[in-house]
Amino acid sequence: MTIRYLIFDLGGTLMHARDDWQPIHKQADDALVQALGTHGIELNAEVFRARLHDYYQQRDKDFHETTYHLVLRELLQELHHAEVDESVLRSALDALFSVTQSNWQLESDAIEMLEQLKSTKYRLGIFSNAGDDKDVQQLIETFKIGSYFDFVLTSAACFYRKPHPRAFEIALAHWNADPQEAAMIGDSLSADITGAKNLNMTSIWISRRAQFDDDEMRRIQPDFSLRKLTELLPTLDRISISRI
Repeated sequence: MTIRYLIFDLGGTLMHARDDWQPIHKQADDALVQALGTHGIELNAEVFRARLHDYYQQRDKDFHETTYHLVLRELLQELHHAEVDESVLRSALDALFSVTQSNWQLESDAIEMLEQLKSTKYRLGIFSNAGDDKDVQQLIETFKIGSYFDFVLTSAACFYRKPHPRAFEIALAHWNADPQEAAMIGDSLSADITGAKNLNMTSIWISRRAQFDDDEMRRIQPDFSLRKLTELLPTLDRISISRI
């Protein structure tokens, strides 16, 4: 069956971090706390970050996304701020993400690759494991790449995280596509590659930003491994020829 549909990961695949995340997260947490403070709500930045750490651990176990919004609301309720307006929560999260977004940079070869694919038979989509849908949509708008994709889907919007099968099924449903007609392109062996292989999709690993351990390398074998995004179209051409 010919590959017609391509699902891309975002962070680590189409974009990368400029600088180390630890000081960026500190600045972002402080921005969130300051935004809440303007509404008379006190929150310790370290307490918020600790709660986020717990949230990260849980979602890595069950592959369910409960979102930054819910984490913040539940934490504030525990601290006896039960009636915080939705607009206040959103403004605080916007303050946080305005800091983290500044640390993301589009890969230098992303536009060239997307332009190449735009003139071909392939349909493109994005699925990003992310705790806030608005954050991702703003990044897509900032990078001006939305026009290349039929959809930009996040785990925050659909509840399921890669490698959960439902994450891939929801993405493929946008095209009513069969898994064998699709390829997943991403940097995470455990999320992108494992999820794709479990659903019998073609898996294409972008290795240059990948973080992995020896055990993952032994257990998880992508169908194709690439260093650069510009290697993608020639690889897809080879796959098409081999399937004729």
